[in-house]
Amino acid sequence: MTDLRPWIYGTDHDDPNPRTPTPGHVYVELVGGPLDGQLLDVTGFTPDERADGALLISPHGAYGPGGRSDYVPEGGDTCRWRWNGDIA
Repeated sequence: MTDLRPWIYGTDHDDPNPRTPTPGHVYVELVGGPLDGQLLDVTGFTPDERADGALLISPHGAYGPGGRSDYVPEGGDTCRWRWNGDIA
């Protein structure tokens, strides 16, 4: 049976539970682009960093391995960050 829980961005390739959120941590859902559907742990982000979003390494973006995908908060929703494009 396929595990339908979202993948957590940044988990190691050999992590036995790459879809299990850590209790007490805060996550945002990445929407659109190459990381669509993944969760990003923003527990250590400051309020300003959460307001700015993040440039995330994405091997499947427009620039291939090493490129970054820009994700920004979606309107007033603090739980979802929308893809804003890729950069080299």
